[in-house]
Amino acid sequence: MTGGGKRRPRGAAGPAGEQCEKNGDTKKRRSNQADTAGSLRQEAETCYRLTLPEDFYQFWRFCEELDPEKPSDALVSSVGLRLVGPYDILAGKHKKAKSTNPDFNLHWRFFYDPPEFQTILVADSKTQYHMGYFRDVPDELPVWVGANEAKKSCVISQVGDNVFAAVKLFLSKKLKEVTDKKKIAILKDIDEKLTRTAKELGYSLEQKTVKMKQRDKKVVTKAFHGAGLVVPVDKNDVGYRELPETNANLRRICKAIVDASTDDERLKAFAPIQEMLTFVQFANDECDYGMGYELGIDLFCYGSHYFHKTVGQLLPLAYTLLQRSLFADIIQSHLANRREEPLDQLAP
Repeated sequence: MTGGGKRRPRGAAGPAGEQCEKNGDTKKRRSNQADTAGSLRQEAETCYRLTLPEDFYQFWRFCEELDPEKPSDALVSSVGLRLVGPYDILAGKHKKAKSTNPDFNLHWRFFYDPPEFQTILVADSKTQYHMGYFRDVPDELPVWVGANEAKKSCVISQVGDNVFAAVKLFLSKKLKEVTDKKKIAILKDIDEKLTRTAKELGYSLEQKTVKMKQRDKKVVTKAFHGAGLVVPVDKNDVGYRELPETNANLRRICKAIVDASTDDERLKAFAPIQEMLTFVQFANDECDYGMGYELGIDLFCYGSHYFHKTVGQLLPLAYTLLQRSLFADIIQSHLANRREEPLDQLAP
C-alpha cells in the first residue's frame, strides 16, 4: 500500500477456488511419500478442508523415529517445540477430546493468525511463538512456513518452504543461545539427524528458496503482517488497486479510533475508514478485489475489537469474490471467537 488508489501492474497469480472434497490423486512434492496411514491423512485433511504437503507427513515420521510413543512431544524437552494442529489428528488426539464438535477453523488459531495461516508447531508460551503453513489459496499447497509471536505483534516471518527448514532455522538460533554442554550436544545430535533426513528426502534447508522468491514477485502488497497478499491480476492490471493511504497513515487512523475517549470522537475518527469502504465498493464493481482484501487484513492485523464489524464486512466478501470460500468461513469463525487463549480445541 503506497497511496493513490491506483492499480499497480503485477504478475498474475494462479486460479483460485475452494476445495471441499479431497481426491486420491493429490499432487505430491516428493515421490518418496511418508508411510502415514491413508485413513489418518484423509482424516487430517478432511477436518481442516486443506491438503497438507508431503513434508508435513515426512516430519511426523521423523519425530516418530525420535520418540515412537509420543511423536508430538519428540522435540519438547530438547528443542522446545511441540507438534500441534493437524498433527493432533495423526496423534489421535481428536478421539479423546472433551468437545464432541471441535471447530478446526479455530484449532491453535492464534490472535493474529489470518485465514491463510495454519499452525503446526508451538514453542514459547510467553510470546506465543508458533509456526505454520501459509497459503495464498485454500485449495493449493502452502507457499512457505511462517512464524509469529502473537504476544508481540501481527508480523509473520518466512522461515522456509518446508517444516524441516523451519525447524532447522529454529534449532540454529537455539544453539546460539544455549551454553550448557549437554544441551548443546543434544541439539547438535537432533540437528544432524534432521539435516540428514531432509537431504535424503530432497528438501531445501534454506530460509528463502527460489520458489519463495518467485512467489514474492506475485505479491501486490505486503499488508500489516508482512507476509504479503497475492491476488489474480490480469494483463490489463485488473484485480488490485492500492488503498489511498500509506501503511503508516492507516496505522495512525486506526490508533486515533482506538484511542478516542468518547463515542463521538471515535465516530469522527472512523471517517477516513468509511471513505475507504466507499472506494472498496467501487473497486469491487470493477473487479479489483484485492483492495477490500488488503483493507480487511490490515484492520484485522491491527487487532482492536473496534474493527471487527468492518473486517466482518470486508474479508468474507473479498474471499468469496476471490473464490477462497474456506478462508471466508475461517475469518467468520475467528471474529466470533477471537481470543488470546485457550487455543486448543481438542483439550481432553
